[in-house]
Amino acid sequence: MKKYLLIGVSAFVLGAGSMAYVSSHALASAEPKAKTYRMLGLFGDVLDTVEHQYVTEVDDTKLIQSAIDGMLTSLDPHSGYLNPEDFQEMRDQTRGEYGGLGLEVTSEDGVVKVISPMDDTPAAKAGLKPGDYITAVNGESVLGQSVNDAVKEMRGKPGETVTLTIAREKSDPFDVKLVREVIKTKTATAKMDGEYGVLRISSFGEKTTDEATEAFNGLKAKNPNMKGLILDLRNNPGGLLDQAVGISDLFLESGEIVSQRGRDPRDVERYNARPGDITGGMPIVVLINSGTASAAEIVSGALQDRKRAQIVGLTSFGKGSVQTVIPLRGGMDGALKLTTARYYTPSGRSIQKTGITPDLEVAETKEQAQEIANRAFQFSEASFHNALNAQEGKTRVAPHEPAEAPPEAFDTKKDFQLARAEDVLHYGSVAATPKLPVPTARLASILSKSKVAEVKPPITK
Repeated sequence: MKKYLLIGVSAFVLGAGSMAYVSSHALASAEPKAKTYRMLGLFGDVLDTVEHQYVTEVDDTKLIQSAIDGMLTSLDPHSGYLNPEDFQEMRDQTRGEYGGLGLEVTSEDGVVKVISPMDDTPAAKAGLKPGDYITAVNGESVLGQSVNDAVKEMRGKPGETVTLTIAREKSDPFDVKLVREVIKTKTATAKMDGEYGVLRISSFGEKTTDEATEAFNGLKAKNPNMKGLILDLRNNPGGLLDQAVGISDLFLESGEIVSQRGRDPRDVERYNARPGDITGGMPIVVLINSGTASAAEIVSGALQDRKRAQIVGLTSFGKGSVQTVIPLRGGMDGALKLTTARYYTPSGRSIQKTGITPDLEVAETKEQAQEIANRAFQFSEASFHNALNAQEGKTRVAPHEPAEAPPEAFDTKKDFQLARAEDVLHYGSVAATPKLPVPTARLASILSKSKVAEVKPPITK
């Protein structure tokens, strides 16, 4: 009410001058509106032309839905339109049960790209990897399709076989046959590895916090002498914000977990921890990699900034934006998935495009170490040409030699990143953990210089 009163007083004092300002302002604001109406008229003309002149009959509803989706996906990679069927499927997925392959995918320049396979699903068992491209489903190309249409073809009745054609870097395209299953996404599991508990969270659905609480309490009851906890968020593609807050809250006694800020600088929403640490102060290490995205990065950033855990692994994906699902006519016309805010860690950093940087960088394999040395971005949010900008002045880490990779004597059947997380728990901190020799990966800049003589001039056709 105070704000409205101040505006009223100002208008009264300014008198005729304020009226002149309002009039000129109204004229100025009418110009962009007129342009918008012209463009809407253009859209109608194009639709009419397609209806009457396209080589076959068209479905107006499908055309308009595709136009809406195209408008939204032009904003950023994570906005889009969900038709009523897609909206229902999304709700089924977040509830934790649907028929499919267990893949989290996105679209990049008209190509379907794997963010992460979900644990214990057909996709994970078949060896699909983050960064794989899906070029065809059952022999039919999905190039140029929206990600929603491609997902429709991959989902369906459990028990049916689906053949995916995969394009993977440094590999010829190959087919993978998978059998659809009812994907019951139990998102949190726990086990002991020596003296330490490992809490694996594969994604953030509606029940994740409850599942994690149950899994940890069960593990602790059976192993009361557990000396530390490893929170494994590798290849976790994210999910629901409230569940990321809930997981963070399990390990924090108080203070901010995350804030989200919209277009208006005053539009800030903060999420704080409540008293009570489920572990009783047990030391924690969080495992992340380039497939750790969105909600998983909120947890990693909160525990890192609040000095509650140390981070081991590789720089995370870098998705620092929040999407709001806005039902249209109660969902009868589907819904908009719209990027409405950026999120910030407790120290005030946005990790959009840049990701969470680990306290101890550890490559899973020597081959992965070489990839990091050769490529600036690998597969990350920064790979998308229309991704939201990073925080001013921030850039993702350039090609470099990762701090550690498995030595020759390490058993390749074991998990090197997990082993180093256990070392950090054993020694008490990253600083106190003895460092391993730097891997022999050669930086891309050195490789390019050594091959200058071999470079041939481009052929123009």
